[in-house]
Amino acid sequence: MRENRRPPVSRRGFLGGAAAVAAATAVPGLAHAATAGAGAAARRPNILLIVTDDQPKQTEWALPKTLGWLADQGVRFTNGHVTTPLCSPSRASVFSGRHAHNHGVRNNKASYSLDQSTTVQKYLRQAGYRTGLFGKYLNSWTLAENPPHFEEFALLQPGFVDRQWNVDGTVRTINGYTTTIIKNRTLSFLDKAATDPRPWFAYVTPYASHGPRTPEPKYAGVPVPEWNGRPSVPEADRSDKPAYIKNATGTLADGRRIRAEQLRTLLSVDDAVQAFKDKLQALGQLEDTLVIYVGDNGFGWGDHGWTAKSVPYRQAHEVPFYLSWPAGGRGAGTVDNRIVANIDIAPTILDAAGITPSAPQDGTSLLSSHSRDHLLVEWWKQGAGTDGAPTWSSYVAKDKQYTEYYDLTTDGNGTVSGTGQVTFREYYDLANDPHQLTNKLYQATPAQEQALGIPALAARLAADRAA
Repeated sequence: MRENRRPPVSRRGFLGGAAAVAAATAVPGLAHAATAGAGAAARRPNILLIVTDDQPKQTEWALPKTLGWLADQGVRFTNGHVTTPLCSPSRASVFSGRHAHNHGVRNNKASYSLDQSTTVQKYLRQAGYRTGLFGKYLNSWTLAENPPHFEEFALLQPGFVDRQWNVDGTVRTINGYTTTIIKNRTLSFLDKAATDPRPWFAYVTPYASHGPRTPEPKYAGVPVPEWNGRPSVPEADRSDKPAYIKNATGTLADGRRIRAEQLRTLLSVDDAVQAFKDKLQALGQLEDTLVIYVGDNGFGWGDHGWTAKSVPYRQAHEVPFYLSWPAGGRGAGTVDNRIVANIDIAPTILDAAGITPSAPQDGTSLLSSHSRDHLLVEWWKQGAGTDGAPTWSSYVAKDKQYTEYYDLTTDGNGTVSGTGQVTFREYYDLANDPHQLTNKLYQATPAQEQALGIPALAARLAADRAA
């Protein structure tokens, strides 16, 4: 990681002072945060968390304003991942700082499995933050049911134009383009900071770039840079891949179409991010607002014939990931090459706010110097049908990736059943094969597996899945 111009500090270090340290020691965790005086509350940062939908990593063309603020003047994480490449499990990991096998939301139908007492919004609201949600929440969440621990909200029924919303407990149709509506609702929430002295948390979740990828009218048909694919689009020889990938039918033309549609929807997100920056500047809150931008999962553009998410290949779990907090020493425009993930977002926010969670978390604060050598990425198949990817888990490092597929499925509650038997395995040398074209375990001998270190990787993967 390139050094910041300011020394990196955690929020506790930023707050500093013997009195603050003594108070934190005497009354740790939430009790201290919730009972701190107005002066202490004012020193806690505001939090702006932007989570886009199905946004793969290679979409920065559409985000020049976002990059100019959050990357060029903040931190760009080059190895950003999600721990489950599917909407609800990923968003539950953002909220809880935990892997899906620990928070229980293993598929999009299991949103109610999340323990709402373990979420970052719960901790922040209990600690005196003003909390707001604007956009998508969790798949399968009943629209009429208010999202817990948000004081103000405009909850979107997913879609792009003329959708139903739950606005502070009232379900109604709001006509217009949903990204613009989310932008305006967020700006109104921010405006209240002029008269409300409490620190705030805004969770902003546009539907872009999810299908059907309807652009704002002014961006419909906008030319996008030409794209000629990559070696994995589509992979010509998939004989070493699992059956569902052998049977995949995505083409380069499919990938080009999906990419262009995604980029056009993201142009409106970029406009919204610029509006947020302008508003924070006008309010005098730009310096001490922690901003995090992340995709909830990636998406395939015909890689290995696949035009969706849910797979262990890099395009599905690698996502754009940016952070800015000038007052916390993250405003200089740095590049961070650590392996980071959505499970690190809640620990980062709570660290910045000086809050100790009462529930365990799998992630670690990005404000610390902690660096992992690999990440567990996991996905569960819902139902017993033959379509789609089987259940799998993967050991992901910078230079290698080892994946196991299992005889396991989940029901609508996220309950797992099956023998657990390993049905297929993949190993990719990412240093020499970044496009994951050669599965080194296909027809490998026991001696070749030993040379690749597979027994140790399999043991580590098993331990991660059980942790």
